[in-house]
Amino acid sequence: MALAMEKPLTWADYEKLPDDGMRYEIIEGVLFMSNAPAWMHQRAVMRLGTIIENLSAQLGRGGAVIHAPFEVHLSSRSRPVQPDLVYIAPEHMPAESPAFFEGAPDIVFEVISPSSVRVDRHIKFGAYEQAGVTEYWRIDPATRSVEVYVLARQEYALLGQFSGEAVARSQVLPELEVPVSELFAR
Repeated sequence: MALAMEKPLTWADYEKLPDDGMRYEIIEGVLFMSNAPAWMHQRAVMRLGTIIENLSAQLGRGGAVIHAPFEVHLSSRSRPVQPDLVYIAPEHMPAESPAFFEGAPDIVFEVISPSSVRVDRHIKFGAYEQAGVTEYWRIDPATRSVEVYVLARQEYALLGQFSGEAVARSQVLPELEVPVSELFAR
């Protein structure tokens, strides 16, 4: 749910919001609220996170995989956003453990819920693109599919659409191969 205000909201406005269990995000100055995600959504997030964590450990390169709720401050007008999952490459890791990540993660993963279709497909898509997130994955439990977008000349280009027994692949992390059917297995 989005709440339009008379003026764009800021980080100071966000800090005044109640700690009531809702997930709040400010994207381009607009407040978005959502409830906790459903079972299939969380299963897909956890499975994907586990695949990436295992790969990262196997490669021994470092980097970080962070699950929501965790704040990402993309820009002064889009902070905080709380992607379902982010990958931060070793060269972009903060020196210390921050309270939030400032800037564009290397890869953002969003699992679409019925209540988040518009936000994930359009609003966050544009915010991530504008902030320079190199790769954006949209995972859709309803269609059991994955779309991977990569930033090319400051615009997202579709790298691929994957479903069924296909294997989704990353350009940012070339070793990342995700069997789509594993994300949605019961």
